[in-house]
Amino acid sequence: MTNEELILMKLEKIESQLEPAIKFGESIRELKDDLIPLQNIGYQVLVDELEQVQAGFNLDDLLDLIRQMMRNTNDFVFALKAMANIIEFANDIEPLLKLAVPQAISALDKMEQKGVFRMIKAMMDIRAKVASAYDADDIDQIGDVMVRLLGLTKKLSDPATMELLEKFAELPSKIDLEKTKKVGPFKLASAGFNSEVKEGLGVMIELTKAMGKLKNGNGDMGKLKDSNDDMENLTQGNGDDETPNEGNGDNAPK
Repeated sequence: MTNEELILMKLEKIESQLEPAIKFGESIRELKDDLIPLQNIGYQVLVDELEQVQAGFNLDDLLDLIRQMMRNTNDFVFALKAMANIIEFANDIEPLLKLAVPQAISALDKMEQKGVFRMIKAMMDIRAKVASAYDADDIDQIGDVMVRLLGLTKKLSDPATMELLEKFAELPSKIDLEKTKKVGPFKLASAGFNSEVKEGLGVMIELTKAMGKLKNGNGDMGKLKDSNDDMENLTQGNGDDETPNEGNGDNAPK
């Protein structure tokens, strides 16, 4: 083999070894050509962003922030751990919130439809009006009166009292004032033979006796009850002596 052939063989071997490096260089050149436009765009964006923060940016502040981070590393670690716990808690409670929030909205909507919030607003307006119209001493006096009224309401809650008040409330619906007639002394005396008139007079007497107790305070309600029983017995005794025509006041003797 001649020297020329040896030289050519070595050159081919060198070329085969340099070929990967040449290909790598070409790829780097292509990448550089591709990045140059992006680099120009990124540089322009960076310049624009820096121009926007230029007025508020101070290098000393950045350096001070770095120094504080280096001095308070433990605090930053604790803050990060606390933030991680908060995030974990939020992730755990999120399913519950997804169930609870619609129910709460539904409950609030029902309260709104029932007028609860309007009532609360009206009550707040009333409180504001009361506060503007009365001072603290007046409010104290009103409070004392309200306590007494509550006690009176408690007394009115007695079943017998409620029954009596309900009967009184029904009386106006049973009376036709347009059909009332003038009554003279003789008509009044003849009306006394009517059983309903007798019962009404008995009720009036019992009410009069009860109102007489107001003069001396509460009085002895036990004695009043005994007298009521005596009056009832007396009324029943008189009822046995009634004539057959006493049910109608118009047929009684005048």
